[in-house]
Amino acid sequence: MKKYRLKDLDCPNCAVEIEENLRQLGGVRAVELNFAASILVLDTDNPIEAIRRVIKQVEPDVEIVEQSDAESGEDTDFDIKRELVLVGIAVVLFFVGLIFNNKLQATPYSIGEYLVFIPAYLLSGWTVLSSAGRNVFRGKVFDENFLMTVATLGAAAIHELPEAVAVMLFYQVGEFVQDLSVSRSRRSVKSLLEIRPDSANLMIGGELQKVKPEEVTVGDTVLVKPGERIPLDGEVIAGSSQVDTSALTGEPVPRLVEVGETVLAGMINKEGTLTVKVTKLLAESSIAKILDLVENATGKKAETEKFITTFARSYTPFVVFGALAVALLPPLLLRASFLIWIYRALVLLVISCPCALVVSIPLGYFGGVGGASRRGILVKGSNFLDVLAQVKTVVFDKTGTLTKGVFRITQIVPKNGFSEAELLRLAAVVESQSNHPIAQSIREAYRGDISPVSDYQEISGCGVRAKVNNQVILVGNDALLHANAIDHDLCKVDGTVVYLAVDNLYAGYIVIADEIREDAIQAIRNLKALGIEKTIMLTGDTQLASESVVQQLGLDDYLAELLPEDKVSAIEKLIEQAEKGDKIAFVGDGINDAPAIARADVGIAMGGVGSDAAIDTADVVIMTDSPSKVAEAIAVGRKTRRIVWENIGLAFAVKGVFVVLSLVGIATMWGAVFADMGVALVAILNATRALR
Repeated sequence: MKKYRLKDLDCPNCAVEIEENLRQLGGVRAVELNFAASILVLDTDNPIEAIRRVIKQVEPDVEIVEQSDAESGEDTDFDIKRELVLVGIAVVLFFVGLIFNNKLQATPYSIGEYLVFIPAYLLSGWTVLSSAGRNVFRGKVFDENFLMTVATLGAAAIHELPEAVAVMLFYQVGEFVQDLSVSRSRRSVKSLLEIRPDSANLMIGGELQKVKPEEVTVGDTVLVKPGERIPLDGEVIAGSSQVDTSALTGEPVPRLVEVGETVLAGMINKEGTLTVKVTKLLAESSIAKILDLVENATGKKAETEKFITTFARSYTPFVVFGALAVALLPPLLLRASFLIWIYRALVLLVISCPCALVVSIPLGYFGGVGGASRRGILVKGSNFLDVLAQVKTVVFDKTGTLTKGVFRITQIVPKNGFSEAELLRLAAVVESQSNHPIAQSIREAYRGDISPVSDYQEISGCGVRAKVNNQVILVGNDALLHANAIDHDLCKVDGTVVYLAVDNLYAGYIVIADEIREDAIQAIRNLKALGIEKTIMLTGDTQLASESVVQQLGLDDYLAELLPEDKVSAIEKLIEQAEKGDKIAFVGDGINDAPAIARADVGIAMGGVGSDAAIDTADVVIMTDSPSKVAEAIAVGRKTRRIVWENIGLAFAVKGVFVVLSLVGIATMWGAVFADMGVALVAILNATRALR
């Protein structure tokens, strides 16, 4: 795969056209153009010259450069000053032309008028004219450039030159505002891309060596000085400091990290010096996953976005032939004036230009994805913003999602002659190879030596089976003991119960309690305030422990003692029962949640401590461990969708009124200009609200 950066790509619609043209190029096996990051990824053997020719046919001003060269820090946004100068000159010429038009009309065709208006027309409309000409030669006649060209040349032909210039000038102003809006949206994405660390202080033999993060391997030690970005994921082995996590999580308050705590690449060390033992390669780190999510977020388009792109292709030729009928049929059938009806047809062409739709709608979704990323919510595609807007039921995992997943032993109850110390030792030995949070809490509580374990086996959703000193030890939940036909107590306690059996003899149980997250109660309240109809918890924990959490949080329902496949079945049942158009969201964090995350209409992963499997499978990743962010994600989806439909409604309503007015002769070319570009400007400015 080859990666390029496209400099000065500011048109969302052009990005779609470039991607489609590259797909049709021979030798291209895969192509993905990310408008948000101006990054083109290609799987092809074609030389860069062939790729450049295809891009130049659509956007002559766009430059394509190798990714390695593009990351030199050079600004890839359009030159705002240059655009502003061009627009300013065109505006001055336009008003000077109006003066000539009003005061120097000694002849029907004032030379002064032409000397001023024609340069203004070419200056403001050259991009449109050249694009229309190229597209005609390529066989792609009907687009907004063609509409604008025909309308303005026709206006000039019937001596309505001021109107022709006004159309091009206001179109140029609209393009300028669009570029500003795209630049603003892009900056929010770039601010996230800039968290990529540039170097690492690698400790080799007691000396520091500055290297690229890609050269550091797992187990190496790096030193992070105050003010530097942490280059790779790792564990703090010396020092303590406040770290700024805002770029990753959207949280403005720095966090204190000390020895033994995990830090992530991209965090900024604020105060003390940290010595970090690297636990992940750069390619596998959190920063790499985040950047990949951001760079590919615009690849999955919403249905509304796809519809408008398709609609514009069929809509434009319909408008052209409709305008042609307006220009010819009334004069031929009713013996009306050709000049009057040609003028009305030209007005119709200007009014019907689909700029407001094809620009503002992709920009709205683009802003929604960028706005969410600023809040620490990574949405993997604009299509998921639409799904979030339709969510009516939110389903949560318990451990690590609604609760902290930090367990502590509250009670040890031995049976059949076993002691508390022996029960804890056996549990710690058997759980020594498990990464489950419950296993970690047992190991932390036991301070002794760990005996060798053989025949270790994890039984999904039940527990662990292993041999210790030739004794078969079972450590797990109630279902594990039932599956092995072992008589035991049925414990009704507030917490998670871990049962033990030695050679099929019941040895007792350990009670482990989890702590509810600080904002979990507020998260459920926020969802209720948004009108979410059901909040449900699915967990593998016991009925009693689950019921306690449900009562504290005010959830509507729950299912306990579930295996991973049971969670999937529960999600499928909810989807079947949902009314048409209502969507189901599942929020989880662990590897056992990945199947349910994948099955839900929209899967949400807690990215702070979430497993790689959950994050890779999810459609939305929350970069903190705050369940309250779920409500924020849904709110962003709803706001984005509302803005998009506001723009659609505004465009069709205004254009519909002016189409009727143009047909009856009330609307002029001036009115058409304001109806078209006025709506486009309002729609573009409205679309930028999605960022906030």
